[in-house]
Amino acid sequence: MPPATPIANKSYLNGASDIPLISRTLDQCLEETTYRYPEREALVFLTEGIRRTFSQFKQDVEQAATGLLALGLKKGDRLGMWGPNNYEWVLMQFATAQAGIILVSVNPAYQSHELEFVLKKVGCKALVFPTQFKTQKYYEILKDVCPELEHSNPGALKTKKLPELSVVICVDAKLPGTFSMHEVMQAGDSSHKKELQEIRKMLIYKEPINIQFTSGTTGSPKGATLSHYNIVNNANLIGIRLGVSEKGARCCLPVPLYHCLGSVAGCVMMAIHGVSLVFPCLSFNSKATLNALENEK
Repeated sequence: MPPATPIANKSYLNGASDIPLISRTLDQCLEETTYRYPEREALVFLTEGIRRTFSQFKQDVEQAATGLLALGLKKGDRLGMWGPNNYEWVLMQFATAQAGIILVSVNPAYQSHELEFVLKKVGCKALVFPTQFKTQKYYEILKDVCPELEHSNPGALKTKKLPELSVVICVDAKLPGTFSMHEVMQAGDSSHKKELQEIRKMLIYKEPINIQFTSGTTGSPKGATLSHYNIVNNANLIGIRLGVSEKGARCCLPVPLYHCLGSVAGCVMMAIHGVSLVFPCLSFNSKATLNALENEK
Protein backbone atom coordinates (compact mmCIF):
# COMPACT_ATOMS: atom_id res chain seq x y z
CA MET A 1 0.00 0.00 0.00
CA PRO A 2 1.28 3.54 -0.75
CA PRO A 3 1.87 5.82 2.23
CA ALA A 4 -1.16 7.87 3.32
CA THR A 5 1.00 10.98 3.29
CA PRO A 6 3.39 11.54 0.35
CA ILE A 7 7.07 11.38 1.28
CA ALA A 8 8.73 14.24 -0.57
CA ASN A 9 12.31 13.74 0.58
CA LYS A 10 12.92 10.15 -0.50
CA SER A 11 14.16 8.92 -3.87
CA TYR A 12 13.40 5.27 -3.09
CA LEU A 13 10.50 3.85 -1.11
CA ASN A 14 10.60 0.12 -0.45
CA GLY A 15 7.46 -1.83 0.34
CA ALA A 16 7.22 -5.34 1.77
CA SER A 17 8.94 -7.92 -0.43
CA ASP A 18 10.47 -11.37 -0.12
CA ILE A 19 12.92 -10.58 -2.93
CA PRO A 20 15.71 -8.10 -2.10
CA LEU A 21 16.64 -5.53 -4.72
CA ILE A 22 19.98 -5.95 -6.49
CA SER A 23 22.63 -3.26 -6.03
CA ARG A 24 24.79 -4.18 -9.04
CA THR A 25 25.68 -2.58 -12.34
CA LEU A 26 24.84 -4.19 -15.66
CA ASP A 27 28.55 -4.87 -16.20
CA GLN A 28 28.75 -6.75 -12.90
CA CYS A 29 25.68 -8.81 -13.82
CA LEU A 30 27.18 -9.89 -17.15
CA GLU A 31 30.51 -10.67 -15.45
CA GLU A 32 28.86 -12.92 -12.86
CA THR A 33 26.65 -14.72 -15.36
CA THR A 34 29.57 -15.32 -17.72
CA TYR A 35 31.50 -16.84 -14.82
CA ARG A 36 28.59 -19.24 -14.17
CA TYR A 37 27.79 -20.16 -17.79
CA PRO A 38 30.79 -19.32 -20.01
CA GLU A 39 29.93 -21.77 -22.80
CA ARG A 40 26.17 -21.31 -22.78
CA GLU A 41 24.73 -19.48 -25.80
CA ALA A 42 23.88 -15.91 -24.89
CA LEU A 43 22.79 -14.49 -28.25
CA VAL A 44 21.56 -15.93 -31.55
CA PHE A 45 20.84 -13.61 -34.49
CA LEU A 46 19.32 -15.81 -37.18
CA THR A 47 19.20 -13.20 -39.97
CA GLU A 48 22.89 -12.34 -39.51
CA GLY A 49 24.02 -15.90 -38.78
CA ILE A 50 25.65 -14.81 -35.51
CA ARG A 51 25.92 -16.97 -32.40
CA ARG A 52 27.78 -15.93 -29.25
CA THR A 53 28.36 -17.75 -25.99
CA PHE A 54 28.52 -15.66 -22.83
CA SER A 55 32.32 -15.75 -22.85
CA GLN A 56 32.46 -14.74 -26.52
CA PHE A 57 29.97 -11.93 -25.98
CA LYS A 58 31.83 -10.64 -22.92
CA GLN A 59 35.04 -10.54 -24.97
CA ASP A 60 33.30 -8.59 -27.75
CA VAL A 61 31.83 -6.17 -25.21
CA GLU A 62 35.22 -5.41 -23.67
CA GLN A 63 36.77 -4.91 -27.11
CA ALA A 64 33.96 -2.57 -28.19
CA ALA A 65 34.07 -0.60 -24.93
CA THR A 66 37.83 -0.16 -25.30
CA GLY A 67 37.29 1.00 -28.88
CA LEU A 68 34.74 3.61 -27.84
CA LEU A 69 37.20 5.05 -25.34
CA ALA A 70 39.86 5.11 -28.06
CA LEU A 71 37.55 7.27 -30.19
CA GLY A 72 37.48 9.85 -27.41
CA LEU A 73 34.22 8.99 -25.67
CA LYS A 74 34.23 9.48 -21.91
CA LYS A 75 32.19 8.32 -18.94
CA GLY A 76 28.90 10.22 -18.94
CA ASP A 77 28.85 10.90 -22.69
CA ARG A 78 25.72 9.96 -24.65
CA LEU A 79 25.78 7.48 -27.53
CA GLY A 80 22.71 7.07 -29.74
CA MET A 81 21.89 3.61 -31.10
CA TRP A 82 19.68 3.94 -34.17
CA GLY A 83 18.60 0.88 -36.10
CA PRO A 84 16.82 -2.49 -36.10
CA ASN A 85 17.48 -5.57 -33.96
CA ASN A 86 21.03 -6.48 -34.98
CA TYR A 87 23.98 -7.82 -32.98
CA GLU A 88 25.63 -4.42 -32.83
CA TRP A 89 22.62 -2.99 -30.98
CA VAL A 90 23.10 -5.39 -28.07
CA LEU A 91 26.88 -5.04 -28.29
CA MET A 92 26.61 -1.26 -27.91
CA GLN A 93 24.11 -1.63 -25.07
CA PHE A 94 26.61 -3.55 -22.96
CA ALA A 95 29.78 -1.80 -24.19
CA THR A 96 28.40 1.61 -23.25
CA ALA A 97 27.28 0.30 -19.86
CA GLN A 98 30.76 -1.06 -19.22
CA ALA A 99 32.46 2.21 -20.18
CA GLY A 100 30.05 4.42 -18.23
CA ILE A 101 28.60 5.88 -21.44
CA ILE A 102 24.84 6.50 -21.50
CA LEU A 103 23.03 4.65 -24.29
CA VAL A 104 20.29 6.63 -26.03
CA SER A 105 17.71 4.34 -27.65
CA VAL A 106 16.69 5.95 -30.95
CA ASN A 107 13.56 4.85 -32.80
CA PRO A 108 14.74 3.18 -36.05
CA ALA A 109 11.83 4.75 -37.96
CA TYR A 110 12.81 8.34 -37.11
CA GLN A 111 13.11 10.79 -39.98
CA SER A 112 15.48 13.75 -40.02
CA HIS A 113 13.46 16.21 -37.92
CA GLU A 114 12.76 13.58 -35.24
CA LEU A 115 16.39 12.47 -35.20
CA GLU A 116 17.58 16.05 -34.82
CA PHE A 117 15.20 16.65 -31.93
CA VAL A 118 16.24 13.66 -29.80
CA LEU A 119 19.98 13.95 -30.45
CA LYS A 120 19.92 17.63 -29.56
CA LYS A 121 17.69 17.04 -26.53
CA VAL A 122 20.18 14.72 -24.83
CA GLY A 123 23.40 16.05 -26.36
CA CYS A 124 24.58 12.89 -28.10
CA LYS A 125 28.33 12.81 -28.72
CA ALA A 126 28.15 9.64 -30.84
CA LEU A 127 25.65 7.93 -33.12
CA VAL A 128 25.70 4.31 -34.35
CA PHE A 129 23.57 2.97 -37.22
CA PRO A 130 23.56 0.58 -40.22
CA THR A 131 23.68 1.90 -43.77
CA GLN A 132 20.08 1.02 -44.51
CA PHE A 133 17.14 -1.06 -43.31
CA LYS A 134 14.12 -1.48 -45.59
CA THR A 135 13.38 2.06 -46.87
CA GLN A 136 15.36 3.76 -44.09
CA LYS A 137 18.64 5.10 -45.49
CA TYR A 138 20.22 6.11 -42.21
CA TYR A 139 23.33 7.81 -43.54
CA GLU A 140 21.28 9.91 -45.95
CA ILE A 141 18.84 10.89 -43.21
CA LEU A 142 21.70 11.99 -40.96
CA LYS A 143 23.18 14.00 -43.83
CA ASP A 144 19.89 15.91 -44.06
CA VAL A 145 20.54 17.05 -40.49
CA CYS A 146 24.34 17.29 -40.75
CA PRO A 147 25.40 18.02 -44.34
CA GLU A 148 28.92 18.61 -42.99
CA LEU A 149 29.29 14.87 -42.31
CA GLU A 150 30.25 13.91 -45.86
CA HIS A 151 33.27 16.22 -45.79
CA SER A 152 34.37 15.57 -42.19
CA ASN A 153 37.16 13.40 -40.86
CA PRO A 154 35.92 10.45 -38.77
CA GLY A 155 35.51 11.51 -35.15
CA ALA A 156 35.80 15.20 -35.97
CA LEU A 157 32.31 16.15 -37.11
CA LYS A 158 31.45 19.79 -36.48
CA THR A 159 27.86 20.61 -37.27
CA LYS A 160 25.70 23.64 -36.54
CA LYS A 161 22.50 21.79 -35.73
CA LEU A 162 24.08 19.20 -33.42
CA PRO A 163 27.16 20.86 -31.92
CA GLU A 164 27.85 18.03 -29.44
CA LEU A 165 27.83 15.25 -32.06
CA SER A 166 31.35 14.41 -33.22
CA VAL A 167 31.62 10.61 -33.58
CA VAL A 168 29.56 8.74 -36.18
CA ILE A 169 29.83 4.96 -36.52
CA CYS A 170 28.36 2.93 -39.38
CA VAL A 171 27.80 -0.71 -38.49
CA ASP A 172 28.20 -2.29 -41.91
CA ALA A 173 30.17 0.08 -44.17
CA LYS A 174 32.93 2.66 -44.27
CA LEU A 175 31.21 5.88 -45.31
CA PRO A 176 32.60 9.45 -45.52
CA GLY A 177 32.93 11.02 -42.08
CA THR A 178 32.27 7.77 -40.21
CA PHE A 179 34.13 4.99 -38.46
CA SER A 180 33.19 1.45 -39.39
CA MET A 181 32.35 -0.98 -36.60
CA HIS A 182 35.44 -2.96 -37.56
CA GLU A 183 37.56 0.14 -36.91
CA VAL A 184 35.91 0.62 -33.52
CA MET A 185 36.65 -2.98 -32.54
CA GLN A 186 40.31 -2.54 -33.48
CA ALA A 187 40.84 0.97 -32.09
CA GLY A 188 41.74 0.26 -28.47
CA ASP A 189 45.26 -0.31 -27.19
CA SER A 190 46.73 -1.17 -23.79
CA SER A 191 46.22 2.36 -22.46
CA HIS A 192 42.52 2.24 -23.31
CA LYS A 193 42.19 -1.19 -21.72
CA LYS A 194 43.69 0.24 -18.54
CA GLU A 195 41.34 3.22 -18.74
CA LEU A 196 38.38 0.86 -19.11
CA GLN A 197 39.39 -1.15 -16.05
CA GLU A 198 39.57 2.02 -13.96
CA ILE A 199 36.13 3.13 -15.15
CA ARG A 200 34.62 -0.26 -14.34
CA LYS A 201 35.90 0.02 -10.77
CA MET A 202 34.21 3.41 -10.36
CA LEU A 203 30.78 2.54 -11.77
CA ILE A 204 27.93 2.94 -9.30
CA TYR A 205 24.61 1.12 -9.63
CA LYS A 206 22.60 4.31 -9.08
CA GLU A 207 24.19 6.04 -12.09
CA PRO A 208 22.26 6.54 -15.37
CA ILE A 209 22.76 3.93 -18.06
CA ASN A 210 20.04 4.51 -20.66
CA ILE A 211 17.76 7.23 -22.02
CA GLN A 212 14.58 6.05 -23.74
CA PHE A 213 12.10 8.35 -25.44
CA THR A 214 8.33 8.31 -25.15
CA SER A 215 6.24 8.00 -28.31
CA GLY A 216 5.47 11.71 -28.52
CA THR A 217 1.74 11.19 -29.12
CA THR A 218 0.80 14.17 -26.90
CA GLY A 219 3.71 16.42 -27.85
CA SER A 220 7.43 16.09 -28.42
CA PRO A 221 9.02 12.82 -27.21
CA LYS A 222 10.27 12.99 -23.64
CA GLY A 223 13.52 11.36 -22.59
CA ALA A 224 13.26 9.03 -19.58
CA THR A 225 16.59 8.40 -17.84
CA LEU A 226 17.06 4.88 -16.47
CA SER A 227 19.71 3.75 -13.98
CA HIS A 228 21.51 0.42 -13.57
CA TYR A 229 19.42 -0.06 -10.41
CA ASN A 230 16.23 0.54 -12.35
CA ILE A 231 16.73 -1.82 -15.25
CA VAL A 232 18.66 -4.54 -13.40
CA ASN A 233 15.90 -4.97 -10.83
CA ASN A 234 13.18 -4.71 -13.46
CA ALA A 235 14.80 -7.49 -15.49
CA ASN A 236 15.57 -9.60 -12.44
CA LEU A 237 11.97 -9.59 -11.23
CA ILE A 238 10.67 -10.33 -14.74
CA GLY A 239 13.02 -13.31 -14.98
CA ILE A 240 11.89 -14.61 -11.61
CA ARG A 241 8.24 -14.19 -12.60
CA LEU A 242 8.83 -16.09 -15.86
CA GLY A 243 10.69 -18.84 -14.02
CA VAL A 244 13.78 -18.75 -16.25
CA SER A 245 16.43 -18.61 -13.51
CA GLU A 246 18.97 -21.47 -13.46
CA LYS A 247 17.07 -23.45 -16.09
CA GLY A 248 19.02 -22.55 -19.20
CA ALA A 249 15.89 -21.17 -20.83
CA ARG A 250 15.85 -20.01 -24.44
CA CYS A 251 13.80 -16.92 -25.23
CA CYS A 252 12.64 -15.80 -28.68
CA LEU A 253 12.75 -11.99 -28.89
CA PRO A 254 10.98 -10.48 -31.94
CA VAL A 255 10.15 -7.16 -30.22
CA PRO A 256 12.15 -3.96 -30.92
CA LEU A 257 15.26 -3.28 -28.87
CA TYR A 258 14.70 0.47 -28.69
CA HIS A 259 11.84 -0.20 -26.24
CA CYS A 260 12.22 -1.54 -22.69
CA LEU A 261 10.54 -4.84 -23.47
CA GLY A 262 13.36 -5.78 -25.83
CA SER A 263 16.38 -4.15 -24.22
CA VAL A 264 15.47 -4.69 -20.54
CA ALA A 265 13.06 -7.64 -20.30
CA GLY A 266 15.14 -9.30 -23.03
CA CYS A 267 18.81 -8.32 -22.98
CA VAL A 268 19.24 -7.38 -19.33
CA MET A 269 17.32 -10.49 -18.25
CA MET A 270 19.79 -12.48 -20.36
CA ALA A 271 22.72 -10.91 -18.48
CA ILE A 272 21.19 -11.63 -15.06
CA HIS A 273 19.55 -15.03 -15.47
CA GLY A 274 21.71 -16.62 -18.16
CA VAL A 275 18.89 -16.82 -20.68
CA SER A 276 19.78 -17.57 -24.31
CA LEU A 277 18.18 -14.89 -26.50
CA VAL A 278 17.14 -15.80 -30.04
CA PHE A 279 16.46 -12.91 -32.44
CA PRO A 280 14.42 -14.29 -35.36
CA CYS A 281 14.55 -11.18 -37.54
CA LEU A 282 15.70 -7.56 -37.72
CA SER A 283 12.11 -6.37 -37.25
CA PHE A 284 8.98 -8.35 -36.58
CA ASN A 285 8.18 -11.08 -39.09
CA SER A 286 5.62 -13.68 -38.07
CA LYS A 287 6.98 -16.47 -40.27
CA ALA A 288 10.57 -15.95 -39.09
CA THR A 289 9.38 -15.90 -35.49
CA LEU A 290 7.47 -19.18 -35.86
CA ASN A 291 10.47 -20.78 -37.57
CA ALA A 292 12.70 -19.67 -34.71
CA LEU A 293 10.30 -21.11 -32.14
CA GLU A 294 10.36 -24.44 -33.99
CA ASN A 295 14.08 -24.65 -34.76
CA GLU A 296 15.69 -23.04 -31.71
CA LYS A 297 13.84 -24.82 -28.90
